[in-house]
Amino acid sequence: MSDQSISFSQLESHLWEAANILRGPVDAADFKTYVFPLLFFKRICDVHDEEYQAALEDSGGDEEYALFPQNYGFQIPLDCHFSEVRKVTINVGIALQKAMRCIETANPEALYGIFGDAQWTNKDRLFDVLFRDLIEHFSKISLSSQAAQADIMGQSCEYLIKKFAELTNKKAGEFNNPRAVVRLMVQILIPHEGESIYDPACGTGGMLLEVVHHIKENHGDDRTFWGKLFGQEKNLTTSAIARMNLFLHGMADFQIIREDTLREPAYFSGDHLATFDCVIANPPFSLKNWREEVWTSDPYGRNCAGMPLKTSGDSAWFLHMFSSMAKNTGRMAVV
Repeated sequence: MSDQSISFSQLESHLWEAANILRGPVDAADFKTYVFPLLFFKRICDVHDEEYQAALEDSGGDEEYALFPQNYGFQIPLDCHFSEVRKVTINVGIALQKAMRCIETANPEALYGIFGDAQWTNKDRLFDVLFRDLIEHFSKISLSSQAAQADIMGQSCEYLIKKFAELTNKKAGEFNNPRAVVRLMVQILIPHEGESIYDPACGTGGMLLEVVHHIKENHGDDRTFWGKLFGQEKNLTTSAIARMNLFLHGMADFQIIREDTLREPAYFSGDHLATFDCVIANPPFSLKNWREEVWTSDPYGRNCAGMPLKTSGDSAWFLHMFSSMAKNTGRMAVV
């Protein structure tokens, strides 16, 4: 494996082949549960190696300096590195799960829970040989930032999200918002550099990222959104993919919280709901069991325009989003 640059088409093909390795023992609907964590695991380990070499060069070969935590975006304990898991031949799934949980523990603020809940240790379904094949496949290429820039990684992540949605005929906006529609929504909002962006039903993070794309296409600085992107998603796997998606796109500071927005909103300013400059979403409409009793005496005042229908949570989403708009600068786009 070298740090030779890889194109989007090469990485696209490589990632799809990883999914094909899983075909058979793993249902197509579950490909994402395994491929995304392995992609992210390999990426952060390769970047960590790259950061170590840079620190070593900057310090004139001082290994003690090169190991300082501040030289790294994420902490990768030595025995939890991808290269160490690659050496394992028995109980590979257990080794993978241990390494991923170890990395989450070493980076509690940024990475806690990011690898999701894949059944890595289910040997009745996933044999050691399958994991070894998958790890060897990922080992064939470098995913360092030099070999695979953030734009390439981000495009590849979007490709996987789209392909996995198509593979399972998944129509939900959680995975499959048409890019043209999202782009139009962002153009309606006209977001500006440094504004706060909120998606209360963020799925895999596509709408938040489209705001970033919009700024970059208009020659703005996407780093002004660091610490300004906020999302909430109740599905564990989907929220984990959203976080990996933003990291792989090069976004270093954001918040994606796993929780049911209508029942347990996640963002506050004092005793009130936090408000944002741009609120954008494709929420899951036509919810029947959305816990309307919570809204009877909603502590956040979201029932200010009356109670939503008991049989449908549609207007509850609108009211939540309306309540989340900043007083003077707030705009909202919903589909």
